Amino acid sequence: MTHLLRGELIKTVTTRTALAFALGGIAFTVLNVLMITKASGTLDDLHEKEEALSGLPILLLLWGLVGAAGEYKHRTAAPAALVARHGRATALMARIAAYALTALLIGGLMIAISVGLALPLLADHPGTPLTAGGVTAIAASDLAAFVLSAIMGAAIGALVRNPVAGVVILLIVNFAVIPLIAGSHESLANLTPFGAAGVLARMTHDTTLSVAAAGWVLLAWTAAFVAVAFVSEQRRDLA
Repeated sequence: MTHLLRGELIKTVTTRTALAFALGGIAFTVLNVLMITKASGTLDDLHEKEEALSGLPILLLLWGLVGAAGEYKHRTAAPAALVARHGRATALMARIAAYALTALLIGGLMIAISVGLALPLLADHPGTPLTAGGVTAIAASDLAAFVLSAIMGAAIGALVRNPVAGVVILLIVNFAVIPLIAGSHESLANLTPFGAAGVLARMTHDTTLSVAAAGWVLLAWTAAFVAVAFVSEQRRDLA
């Protein structure tokens, strides 16, 4: 299993896709911090300051989806399963673990940049400041949202097997379907993977779902997608 995970990690981190998503994550992080601290007026509420440190879980979800689905598009999934000699489920497990580990790296970089950039800028705003414990809690929940989203994305990629179709579907759901649901039933929208990830990553506040509850909801969705992906992997042709 170790050598299989090592091989999946090499494939994951040595592609231009990994670099593109890492740069995209950095760009969003900087933009998010500047927009909230400089273009949103005075931040005197603690929850508003937390949003300056928020992340973008959907970016890591797309990262897992594009990478995992690309394995089937470029026909590298079948050779990997044959070389593994442990079955398709083991190969998929190693692939998903590789995306979880790379999400730790990309997410950790994003968090480090947001904390380093946001804290000095937030010092100029009145009200209750963020404490070290608060910043640590935000960083932990952000990282959890990133990793779970990447795992879910990899599982969805194994199900969809077409990067373009998967990205289009997810973007439509995130930017069209979820807002429609939230407009009429906010509590229901928060129970979707996108809603729960947003709450866990501190992108939204004053919601019907707590951060801890959002973590459990996102974990449940992730486990469900992974389970379905494993079942599908056993029944479908890899070629």
